[in-house]
Amino acid sequence: MEAAFKLKDDSQLKFLDKPIITDSTTDIIYMMCPMHLLTIEDKVKELMTGQTLSILTDYDGALEDIPEWCRKTGNEFIGIYEDTDHYKFFIRKVKESR
Repeated sequence: MEAAFKLKDDSQLKFLDKPIITDSTTDIIYMMCPMHLLTIEDKVKELMTGQTLSILTDYDGALEDIPEWCRKTGNEFIGIYEDTDHYKFFIRKVKESR
């Protein structure tokens, strides 16, 4: 079950009821812009097309940054699980990075 949250730019965030199992995880807790996106980009380059990545972060700016990064890079934004003290974002690598 997922809930949607609308952002000001009319994109939708999908909040998940439970975390999902992924192929890889990256912990970017305590990182802020732009380091969090650079770290995600490096981690996605290590994945094969179709593999999934979970991203652990406590940065509220990621609620807009990560879905927008997915849109710009062509990767799939699967959703967010809100844990007690951080978020878990889930993305799928759709194509090879340039």
